[in-house]
Amino acid sequence: MTIHYFDHAATTPMHPDVARAMLEVMQGPGGNSSSMHAFGRAAKLRLNRSRDVISAAIGCKPSELLFTSGGTESDNMAIIGAARAMRRRGRTHLITSAGEHHAVLHTCEWLAKEEGFTLTVLPVDPAGRTSPEQVRSAITSETALISIMHGNNEVGTLQPIVEIGSIARAAGVLFHVDAVQTLGWFDYRLREMPVDLMSFSSHKINGPQGVGALYAATGTPLDPLQHGGSQERKRRAGTENIAGIVGFAAAVDICVNERKKKQPFMDELRKRWIELLHDHAEVPLIMNGSEQEHLPHIVNISFIGVDTETMLMNLDMEGIAAASGSACTSGALERSHVLRAMGLPDEQIQSAVRFSFGLGNTMEELEDAARKIGLIVRRIRNNY
Repeated sequence: MTIHYFDHAATTPMHPDVARAMLEVMQGPGGNSSSMHAFGRAAKLRLNRSRDVISAAIGCKPSELLFTSGGTESDNMAIIGAARAMRRRGRTHLITSAGEHHAVLHTCEWLAKEEGFTLTVLPVDPAGRTSPEQVRSAITSETALISIMHGNNEVGTLQPIVEIGSIARAAGVLFHVDAVQTLGWFDYRLREMPVDLMSFSSHKINGPQGVGALYAATGTPLDPLQHGGSQERKRRAGTENIAGIVGFAAAVDICVNERKKKQPFMDELRKRWIELLHDHAEVPLIMNGSEQEHLPHIVNISFIGVDTETMLMNLDMEGIAAASGSACTSGALERSHVLRAMGLPDEQIQSAVRFSFGLGNTMEELEDAARKIGLIVRRIRNNY
């Protein structure tokens, strides 16, 4: 059976060059970067070089980049750490949107329930966009932090983070951006952007799982969540994952070098996929998300009249990997909270499938996959 992996928004295959860089570390002599001997100094050198590569790629100082275990930890560190630090300044109000990843939404809700913060969850429009004016209206004298993602992981919609960040900065409010899905697609220059905190994850850009980073601009109030050693400038205790961090840096370096040719190809791949599905699916199709402001590699499509879970099960049997939404919640058989936040009709929500593309996908394989989907839709409609 030919396999088609169209779930790169969940996780991406590791790039061979990344694997080679990590293997060199794992097969070499061990070394703790906090140790003073030669093995420790060698590990520290790898750590520093990796931090230099990634910070240069996103346009910040190396000292402003903290390594974490992934996007969820980066989101938690940013939101909880900044909220607690700002509480000491009399700021106890948080703002986010209903379309955020649960790593942000659930963290904000936990702070409201367990630590007494007040929370405003802003609506999104039918395209999944957050209104900067609604952000402005929600800010009070007690607002500590605004957290709005850059690119949505379910529908690919891009948010106006520069405009929202400018509003936050003018009001003296910290601004956090979940950029887990957008790293590798944008030329970030964080030192020039009105962003105080930004979260990243390695495994969305063909790097290893279990590694991420948090950008924290110089001077940003941020309480550590982990205590122990003095790693990461005393902001995240614990021995660093040197092999994973080296792999992350290698993946970022590849992204920087390949972005200009990769992004146009993904745009064409996405466009062609939509055309092919219209040709083969034989049911009404609706694209969910923004038609103009979207990531190049994610497309969310409702196959009207075809249940999402039934569709995904049949896709899997035909060797096609897709998703119903976030990989963190799709296994729970929940309908997408993002699509509900967008106010879409039930028939659209209950038939939505996310396809996401990346390393290894080709124009040629789309033809075969679209033909299989046509057969699947006919099989489901005919109940056999």
